[in-house]
Amino acid sequence: MRNFSRVLRLAFRYRLTLAASAVCALGVGLLWGGNIGAVYPFVEVAFRGESLQQRAEDEIERARETAAALRAEVARLETAKVGASGKQRRRIESDIATAEARIAAERRAEAAYRRAKPYIDRYLPDDPFQTLVVITGLLLLGTLLKELFLIGHHVLVFRLAELAAYDLRKQFYRRTLRMDLGAFDEQGAADLMSRFTHDVQNVVEGLVALFGKMVREPLKMAACLLGAALICWRLLLLSVIVAPVAALLIHWLSRALKRANRRAMEEMAQMYTTLEETLGGIKIVKAFTNERQERRRFHQGAKRYFQRAMRMARYNALAHPVTELTGILAISLALLAGARLALSGDTHLLGIQMSPRPLGLGALLLFYGLLAGAADPIRKFSDVFTRLQRAMAASDRIFDRLDRLPRVAEPAKPVPCPKHRRDLVFDHVGFQYQPGQPVLRDVCLQIPFGATVAIVGPNGCGKSTLANLIERFYDPTEGQVLLDGVPLTAVRSAELRSQIGLVTQETVLFDDTVINNIRYGLPRATLEQVVNAARQAHAHEFIARDLPDGYETRVGPGGSRLSGGQRQRIALARAILRDPAILILDEATSQIDLESEKAIQQALEAFVRDRTAVMITHRLASIALADQVVVMHAGRILDTGTHEQLTDRCKLYRRLHRLHCEEPDEGTEKAAA
Repeated sequence: MRNFSRVLRLAFRYRLTLAASAVCALGVGLLWGGNIGAVYPFVEVAFRGESLQQRAEDEIERARETAAALRAEVARLETAKVGASGKQRRRIESDIATAEARIAAERRAEAAYRRAKPYIDRYLPDDPFQTLVVITGLLLLGTLLKELFLIGHHVLVFRLAELAAYDLRKQFYRRTLRMDLGAFDEQGAADLMSRFTHDVQNVVEGLVALFGKMVREPLKMAACLLGAALICWRLLLLSVIVAPVAALLIHWLSRALKRANRRAMEEMAQMYTTLEETLGGIKIVKAFTNERQERRRFHQGAKRYFQRAMRMARYNALAHPVTELTGILAISLALLAGARLALSGDTHLLGIQMSPRPLGLGALLLFYGLLAGAADPIRKFSDVFTRLQRAMAASDRIFDRLDRLPRVAEPAKPVPCPKHRRDLVFDHVGFQYQPGQPVLRDVCLQIPFGATVAIVGPNGCGKSTLANLIERFYDPTEGQVLLDGVPLTAVRSAELRSQIGLVTQETVLFDDTVINNIRYGLPRATLEQVVNAARQAHAHEFIARDLPDGYETRVGPGGSRLSGGQRQRIALARAILRDPAILILDEATSQIDLESEKAIQQALEAFVRDRTAVMITHRLASIALADQVVVMHAGRILDTGTHEQLTDRCKLYRRLHRLHCEEPDEGTEKAAA
């Protein structure tokens, strides 16, 4: 409930919409009770064949005569009390008190009819049928107004819920983008997508239920109960005596439903993961003919979700009968007690006074009608109850992620980060993704400004992790990384990354135009700057010559309409446009053809001058650009030097070099194919 209350605070920001929806709900509630109130005059006129004017006069006369008879009875009892003693005297005193209460009730009834009679005489016809026509017209008008209020309430409630969800989505997205890369590795995109879509939609439905039926239906019920209480509050109290038992049952169901909903949402997130992995890797699934295995995996996840959903369905099925039985039981008690009072013409039931004066047929039917009107909102609460529990469970899941703080925290008092001019230093750096599993161990490395350094080593030795520390995607668990003598943890990440250009092995392009993908590196860049960056990356020729709309060509999801070499050159143009002081190339040419690699190498040879370049590679052409080669093994720096020096003295480097020279060149194979 605590997390769902935070969602409510988002909704409460929109006070005008909230107030307007409350006014509409109040209008629905009052008109609901008022329309049921038309039962009384209708019954009085239709069953008796009298106009309301005549009925009012009869009631005034009846109240006067009854009061006179009761006063005579009181006088007789007072006389009898004089000679009575003990138990008999106490009984007479009780009868006198009852009679006096009846006299007061008759006086109040007479006064009420006298107050109402001038309005009845003025506004209602004295013909019974015409009176029914007027009452029916008022009933239709009241129903029309109620429906207009209902339409307004529906629209305003949906607006309120969607505005709150809009704010929640923005907060969630903003916080997600601020999270460190480790959080994405742990949670997975599918889990976040499930929370962002399915869970937020459940919150919306909960808000609609809360500000809709949860506000409107109690007002309808309150209007009916208030009317019933004005007729006979003691009889109403007898009718709702079963409410505490129903409340206990509903409380138990609410806790069970919230647990079931949370588990079902977790299973739904797992299904998202399965879909993402299968559809994203569909080429591998088909290549290895593993469709049956993936069907089985999806079947198991879908079956678990089905079981959770069926548990929720069972709880939901219990919620409706509990509320239905409560309403029917209340009405049944009222029917029995009211019938007893009406048939006997008495005001007491089992020795307990239920009404100050005997209930007439019209009043009793109106009482039953109002109870039925109150039972309808109670019946609808089962749906509200289910949606609220689902929304609370969804809120817990959303805020569980929204409240997580990034492990790469911004400094409280950041140090200015001027443009890189001196060196980049790894000072006894250690790092581990998981406790007890070090990836980097005591790494010491100094890279002077303007130097090009190639980092080589077997898979899993920590090369890419070293590059990630430069971007400050992660912070070292030991030691520190310094840029021009300033620890990276002391500067704002945005300032640091504004000086860095990154080209990765897996090229990331967005489903947008070529120009916008290049401009992603510098959003305010002009067309001339974009074209110049594309020329430097040797991309302008194929963009202008081969693409149907040139720079306005959409590249498709993930750049699917381009070849691997074209995607990589656009990614390089994006980094070049940024004009970074530090360029990081993480296996940037490992998955492209020989022609594209040569084009990129030519571009890099000119571009890396007067900037620091860190290349993670095993390609000989890339190593040839390096001023220094760093050999890594098992998270440590094994040796550093030029290609010739390492070939002479480093066995691991010689082995890596030999393996690369002996393996068929991937680019050559692609070109031959």
